[in-house]
Amino acid sequence: MRDESFTEKVFDVVRRIPRGKVATYGQVATLVGSPRSARYVGWALRRNTRPVETPCYRVVFKDGSLAAGYVFGGEGVQRKLLEEEGVAFTDEGRVDMAACAWDGRSPACNGCNGDGPNGTSQRGFEQLDPELARAIAAERREG
Repeated sequence: MRDESFTEKVFDVVRRIPRGKVATYGQVATLVGSPRSARYVGWALRRNTRPVETPCYRVVFKDGSLAAGYVFGGEGVQRKLLEEEGVAFTDEGRVDMAACAWDGRSPACNGCNGDGPNGTSQRGFEQLDPELARAIAAERREG
């Protein structure tokens, strides 16, 4: 297991993924300086308690598939959040990586066409998994 500084580095990178784009676990690992640590990126993201501020749903597998065990309600929730941001999917149900992969170089997206932090749309979150709705409500209260 990696230390807190690794987790914070992961969160910092994930916060930079713009609305409507995705990054892979391996890409995030490379961007934090640990290119062979994609699995640890997944473990770090499971500790995310601020899903609006740190949009971990924007991290997918290299083939565009989604996490079956997405921490805030499963693959269906992750897909819904990505679709709300305009992320395209293939007929096989994977993210269209050619159209939606983040280049890793673009600056932080502060309010890109969304009404929440990092351009994250807050529309419809209340209709999602109750655990996700509770986490978002707690994050909003904390300010």
